[in-house]
Order: sequence, then structure tokens, then C-alpha cells
Amino acid sequence: MSDVLALLDGAVARIGGTPREGQRQMAATVADALAHQSHALIQAGTGTGKSLAYLVPALSHAVEAGERIVVSTATVALQRQIVHKDLPAVIEAVAEKTGDTPRVALFKGRANYLCLNKMAGEFPEDEGMLDIGPTSDLGRDVARLNEWAEETDTGDRDDLVPGVSHRAWAQVSVTGRECLDTSCPLASRCFSQKAREEAANAHLVVTNHAMLGVQATSHEVLGEFDALVVDEAHELVQRVTSSDTHELAPARVDTAARRCRRAGVDASELERAARPLERAIEEIPPGRLDDGLPEKLAAAVDAVRTAAKGCVSGLNKAEKGAAHKLALAAAGEVADVADELLQDASRRVVWLAPPEGMADADVSGRLITAPLDVASLIGGGLVAERAAVFTSATLELGGDFRAASMLLGLDDPETFDAGSPFDYPKQGILYVARHLPRPMQGGMTPEAIDELVSLVEAAGGRTLGLFSSHRAAQQAVEAVRERLDVPVLYQGDDQLPTLVKRFREDDSACLFGSTSLWQGIDVAGTTSSLVVIDRIPFPRPDDPVMGARAKRVDERGGSGFMAVSATHAALLLAQGAGRLIRSSEDRGVVAVLDSRLATARYGEFLARSMPPLWRTVDREMVLGALRRLDEAAAMTD
Repeated sequence: MSDVLALLDGAVARIGGTPREGQRQMAATVADALAHQSHALIQAGTGTGKSLAYLVPALSHAVEAGERIVVSTATVALQRQIVHKDLPAVIEAVAEKTGDTPRVALFKGRANYLCLNKMAGEFPEDEGMLDIGPTSDLGRDVARLNEWAEETDTGDRDDLVPGVSHRAWAQVSVTGRECLDTSCPLASRCFSQKAREEAANAHLVVTNHAMLGVQATSHEVLGEFDALVVDEAHELVQRVTSSDTHELAPARVDTAARRCRRAGVDASELERAARPLERAIEEIPPGRLDDGLPEKLAAAVDAVRTAAKGCVSGLNKAEKGAAHKLALAAAGEVADVADELLQDASRRVVWLAPPEGMADADVSGRLITAPLDVASLIGGGLVAERAAVFTSATLELGGDFRAASMLLGLDDPETFDAGSPFDYPKQGILYVARHLPRPMQGGMTPEAIDELVSLVEAAGGRTLGLFSSHRAAQQAVEAVRERLDVPVLYQGDDQLPTLVKRFREDDSACLFGSTSLWQGIDVAGTTSSLVVIDRIPFPRPDDPVMGARAKRVDERGGSGFMAVSATHAALLLAQGAGRLIRSSEDRGVVAVLDSRLATARYGEFLARSMPPLWRTVDREMVLGALRRLDEAAAMTD
């Protein structure tokens, strides 16, 4: 253990940091879990330095034991940050100790890389695709991509700066199902294949939760590995759920049939099966199908499944190539999703949703299926018998780790709170506006808007506004812009990185938005002296997955509300309130404009999930504190 701590001290020194007790204790906990092939849940608050605390013992253990360890984080951007910002110092420290340079690699989905074969024109374009003119935005982006392909060594989309639109990137990339893999004529030059070969031979592989989700659903994309470290573990359940969520729509069946025809396979049966499916969907109102598919719809889905499997069988006998692979991907997906829809209704959630992009909820369109529970996929699939460490700033929900353990499917894991170097009760206030009426669904009451304006005015701007809906955020933007002379940035006005940069640079500005702002925004200093949360972020009442999960808990004698809705809200509240204190110098207020946090029976559970700020319901005291903070900040601006 002393070796790990010495390595950690060396890595911290290399980045100009200072040793932190919580970081050292966390590193020891990670090292112990890896050595004993056990499971650990570690809460590490902002400022702990958790990345180095798990990277040092993970890489050291992998090299010494000759093992392959996978580290996963929430997004490709965070994945890249670990590789380029945090890992170099760890690699140097471990290399100095062992005399050998450890091998590390990035692992991302194939769609993140240029496909040279597609760029060479070997993949047929879908019918109906608009012509790409050389002077259109899309045409210019594709031209840039062709130039970049001649000079890039990685083909990695993240290395293209500035980036291009998703539509442009789709012209030069393929999904995992569409990739020709080793049968591709350009396999020896393939960027994605090169990255995978490097990952296969690495001591430590850095991936993202989306890839873990694919791995969890029985797709062995990561290869054999001996241990798993999950950063931002609070997001894993949602990412695995998303990876195992699929849809079936008549338009997708038509696309599969069209691709099969191009590949030389008779798809007439699949084309015919799409029409009864379309009629059956139109006869059913949108919503959850708790009792399974109605008889007519089930028959239509079964016919689609049979026809799609027939196409797959025909494709397996056809000439191989790009057109064949596209057809096999489309027909195989239709067959697989149809199969899921016809499974036992107790295992999956099935609902009917409007056509994608349509606001009219009365229009039927897509059958969607998602896993009712992913605990078994994570605890029994990803983790199984291997060592696993899950860490995040928000794993203690309601004051303990029980909810997180249950969601992740872990049986009696070791738990540890590494704490935070911040003195939350002295640095910040949690203010609950107890006097306000119960919040409205989907918007803000006039009283809540008045309260928001008073708080922002007292703070002199300097506000991050986290709202439960776009409507509420827009109401807040309009009110503050109309009544106060402070800049108000709105999430929908520009790209989020641009808005955050402007917010950081203007101390008097406000930044308002909904879901995207609750996690990942890191703005230290006086810019964000006030964080406002308009209401407790319970799931939407019509969320089919959350609703089905809550219903199952109720049916088993538990409280679906506490196990699902309150736990979901607690996690988001913890993340949102965590935006306030980002350094030891930060001071400020988290203001919750939802009186239920102070009055409801579940309020204490939610409040205990948030950073331990000093709590109050005293409005005048909070307004006074914000004015003093504004005055102090103005003197240093």
C-alpha cells in the first residue's frame, strides 16, 4: 500500500498539486479492492482529486499483475480529459518505478472514427438523401473532412477542430453493425481497427459509459478484462438503460427492406409486413403497454420479425460487401427489436411514442422497448466476478449508499466517503423558500418568479439557474431580462461551451437552462455566487421507464416513489447543488424555490443527498448574505 501512496504523491507532484488526505485514503481503498477482487463504492466530493486517486492504483496494479483494467467515465469528452490531462503524470510515475512505460489506450465506438472505405464511395447512399452541393454548409463540411482525412493520424472526430455537424460526420462514418470489420478492403489502414488493436494490448483502457452499456448487453466489444473502474458512476444506470433501449417503426422496416433489395435479396415479404404494423400502431394511443402488445399489434410485429429473419438468412447466402453489410445491419436490427417486443412483458418496458420530431402526442408512430431493470446487467454482467470500483461525487443518496448499491446490482460492497477539502457549512447556504406555494407542473408560479428576481437582484446577477423544464427556464429568462439590468444567457441561445465561456468571463451575468446545466458545469469564483433550482426534479409523470420501475416496486410491497422518483430527484439535486462550491475560495447560496424540500416527509431524504451546506428558510438573511457577497465581489472585479 505504501508503494501506491508513494506513486500517488509522485503523480500529484508532477501536476503541481499537493497531497490530500481524502485522495490518499481513496487510492488505498481502490488498491485494496483491486488486490482482493472486491467491489467498492466511493463518494469523492469536488476537489478530492479522484481521477488520480483511482488511476494510480489501477495502472500500478495492471502493470504489476499483468492484468487489463477498464476505466470508464460518462462522456467521450471526459474520457479524453483523463487520457490527455490526468494519465500522463501517472504513466511517468509508474514508469519511473517499474522501468517500463505502461500501455494505455482510448476505446470508443466505431462511429467516432472516419471510415476510409465509406469515404472511398464503397457504401451506397440511402434513397432520398439530398444532394450535397459544394457551396452548402453540408458540402463544405464534407470537403473539409476529405482534406482532413489526408492528414490525420487518428481519424478520431475529437481531433477535428473546429468540428462538423452530425449530419456531415454521418457521411464519413459507420456504426458498429455497419462496419465491414476485417473483411473491409481497407482494414489495414482503418483508424477504428488501429485504436482497437492498441486497446487490446493495453494495461489500462479508458472508455465511456455508452460502450459499457453495449458491453453489458452481451456484446463483447471490450474484450477480456480483469477489473473495472467507473467514474461518474451516478450516470451509469441511465447510460446502460439507453444502450439497451430500441425502437421499431414502419419507416425503419421500409429502410431495411430497401437496403436488402440493393444487396440483391428479395425483401417483398418484409415490405408487405410493414403495412399491417403501420395500421396496428395507428389504432393504439401513445403510452405504456403494461400488459404486453395487443393481439393485432403482436401479430404484426411477429410477421415483421419472421420477414426480417428471412432477409437475414438470404443475406447470409448473398455476396458480401458494403451494401450487404448495410442491409444485414438494418434487417438484423429490425429482427432483434421485434424479438424484444415479443418477450415476457415482466422483463422490459414497452410503450408507443409519437413519430420522432413530432410534437402532437395524439399521433402514433414508434414502438420502444427498454429494460425494466439494469441492476442485473451491471452487477451480474459487467461486474460478475471481477474487481470493480464505482466512484462519483454523488453516491450517498439520503445519507447512505444503499440506493446506489441497489441500482448498480452490488451485493454488500465496501463503501467509503473520501469527503471534500471544502468546508461546505462555512462556504455556502442552502436556502429553501418555504413560504412559496407548491410549484406548478411545467412552469413557474408568479410568486416563484418574484422570488427568483429578488434573489438575482441581491446577488448582482452572478446566477446559475437550473430549471426543471424549458418552459420554466424561458419564463425565468423573460422575467429577469424585463425587470433587471443584468445579462441573461439562455441555454437555447447558443452552444453550451460558448455560453459557459461567456458566463465565466462576465461576473454579472446569469446563465439559465434546464437538463444540460445540472451536471458538468464547472465555474468557480464569484461568477456563480447563486445557484437557483426552481423545483425538485422528479421524473416526468409520463416517463414510461421510471413509471414502470416505480409500479414494479409498489407491486412488490415497497415504495416506488422513494425507490425511483425520490432517488432520481436526490441525484439531480446533489449534482445541481454541487455547481456552487468549486474551490476553497467560493462562497454563495443554493436557493431551492420548492417549499416541499422543507415541508414534505421526503424532504429530509433529498436534503441529505445534497452537499452539507448550512440550511435556512430565512429569506431576509439570505438576501442580505447575497448583497454582501456582491459588494465583496465588486471590490475585486
